[in-house]
Order: sequence, then structure tokens, then C-alpha cells
Amino acid sequence: MPLPRTRGTALRQRLAELRGPSVPPKALDARALAALAANPGCRRRALLDGAGVNKAALADALGAPSAFGQSQFAFMRGNAFEARVKADGGAELLRLVHQKLDPTAEAPEEPLVPDLTAVGPQGRATRTELALREAGEARTWALLDHPMLALDVAGSPAFLEPDAVVVHPDGSWTVVEIKSFPMLDGSADPAKVGAAARQAAVYVLALEEVAARLSQDSAPAPLSAEPEGRGAKNHVRHRILLVCPKDFSNLPAASPVDIRKQRAVTRRQLARLTRIEEIADTLPEGTCFAPDLPQQELTAAVESVPATYAPECLAACELAFHCRDRSRAQGAVTSLGRSLRAELGGLTTVDDVLAAAHGTTGDPDDPAVAALRRAAELRAEALACREDAVCR
Repeated sequence: MPLPRTRGTALRQRLAELRGPSVPPKALDARALAALAANPGCRRRALLDGAGVNKAALADALGAPSAFGQSQFAFMRGNAFEARVKADGGAELLRLVHQKLDPTAEAPEEPLVPDLTAVGPQGRATRTELALREAGEARTWALLDHPMLALDVAGSPAFLEPDAVVVHPDGSWTVVEIKSFPMLDGSADPAKVGAAARQAAVYVLALEEVAARLSQDSAPAPLSAEPEGRGAKNHVRHRILLVCPKDFSNLPAASPVDIRKQRAVTRRQLARLTRIEEIADTLPEGTCFAPDLPQQELTAAVESVPATYAPECLAACELAFHCRDRSRAQGAVTSLGRSLRAELGGLTTVDDVLAAAHGTTGDPDDPAVAALRRAAELRAEALACREDAVCR
């Protein structure tokens, strides 16, 4: 007699059916999670990312390929720089962490560099958790190179792989982000630093879950939220270390980045995500996103999941071009930007906005409608003055 399926097994089976029986899942990384947290209202991205759908292949099959992604040259340059930073057992990386974040601690002369190899992402996550426990008990410096962390996202586990996590002698943990963009005169591009901070915030959230579990096993209360400086074991520091090439060389430079704001925003946005099984339950029977399906069938499957497009999606999602075309065709004001959408209140389409501005629809007491009508009057007056000036 077959054993009954658990809720987790049923969800994994459902997501595999949506992805396609022969299509391997695409891992959900921290960059994708940060982008998803920035647009929590997009059910389409939440479901596709949760199911492990390759959105780049899906966009190609839909006839709307996206240029989103990292160039091969930048990828190779980043790997070469990371290898240099971590050479000799991570000596230079640990020196930077000691210098920038923990100068009062003893110098990292003989750090631990545990082996994190294991079978599958769940096995690696378990091995990482064990290594963090052992390093904390040893009360010495330790470097975890590409550890594996698990984070629950909308009811589905996401496995994340930061560049490095450093364990301090006091048992606290620091996330290290290694990027290939330059740090000129001690500072880097603010937009790129912000993106790195949002990505690191996802790792910090995942580490905090590990810290809570370890603290429950060894202490009566979790210590992950304690402020820095107390020497709390299993505590995740709120400052990460960003390591970049110095000026135009290949030498590493580092700067601490406080990610408390990004962590709070990301945690709140991820909590707002609709659970993946709830989205899947609303889909028509037989819905599948396999890229080898006919384009018409694939388009219908994608359109069955609501999307919330905004211009920021162009820099964060492979399906952005497809969603932009649909958003423009529907006249949705979100295609013009989230800030404008927020100011327009209940006016969700361009036709609604124009009708309200011309006085054919809309409540005059609505501040958005009143502002639109005033703007239309000012525009008409300006055009009339211009025509008078031309006639003279």
C-alpha cells in the first residue's frame, strides 16, 4: 500500500508538473530573491521562481528574449578576482575582515577552513550548519567558502550560496560579498553597492534562521538578534564586508556596509509574498511552463498567472520584455512607474487617467482626479497662449 503524500511532497510534485516533467529546476539565488522581494505583488515571478522555471528559456520561447544577466567577460573576471581574494586559505580575506570589522580580536593566524562538500543542496546546507556550530565552539577564526544556506520563501525552501561567511573568535558571523566592480578612492558605485547590500540581506536572513536553530539546541533563547559587541555566540553581524578591486588594479579593497535597513525591508517584503501553493491552486488544470510547448499554449499558461510589471523589472527579471508588452497593451499605469501608480489611487489604466483628466469620469472630490483636472486645465491654457503667440 503506497504511503500518503505529505504536504511538502505534494507541493514539490505540483511544482515539478508546472515546470515540466523533464525540465530540471533552476536554483533560486539571492539576487533573484532580492529582486522578488522588491516586487512582492508579482505572483507570476513568485510562482515561476518557486517552481524553478528557467525564465530566460521561457522568455525565448515566448518570443520576447531579454538581455538581462551578466556578460561572460564579467563572469570570468569576477571568478578570477574571487579566486585571488580567497587564495592561501583566505588569508587576505580574513585580514580584511579583521582590519575592517574586528580589529580588537586576535589576528587570524591559523583559521579553520572546513570542508563543506556534501550530496545535494540539502546535504550541503546541513554540513554548513554543522561547520558553523563547530567553528563557534572552537572560538577561533573560520572561513566558510561558498556555504549553502536554506531560506523559506512563500512556503518553499530556497537554497542560497554566499561568496563566504567568516566566523569570528567570539562566535559571531559575517557575510562577505565579493564583487568585480571597482572601488575608486575608497568608494564604489552607490547603485551597485545597494544591489550588493540587498543581496547580502537575503544571506543574513538565512543565517539568522540557522542561528535561531543552533541557539534553541544549546541555549534557552535565540541570540541571533543581539547587537554587535556582546560577543554573542551564533550572532549574525549587521555589517557585511564588501570586497572589490582597488581602483583599476586587481588588488582587493574592502568596506563595511550596514545592511540593517535592507534586511528589514527584505524580511517584510518576503513575508508579504503569497504562498506558492495558493497561487498554484488558482491555475487551470494542466498548466505547464515547459519551454518546448507551442508558443500559443505557453503564452496562455504564463498569462494565467497575474503579473505586476514596473520599469524596474527590466534590470531584474528575464520576463520583463514580455510583461512590459502586455502591460502596455492593457494600458496599465504601472508600466509608467510605481511612484506614479501610487499617486493615481484607484485609476489603474491610462484610459481611466485620461477620462478623469477630461472630466468624463471620476469623483471630483478624489485628490488624484482633482489634480489631473487641474493639470489638464493648465496644459490647455499653456497651449492656448502658445497658439496666440504663434498667430501674432
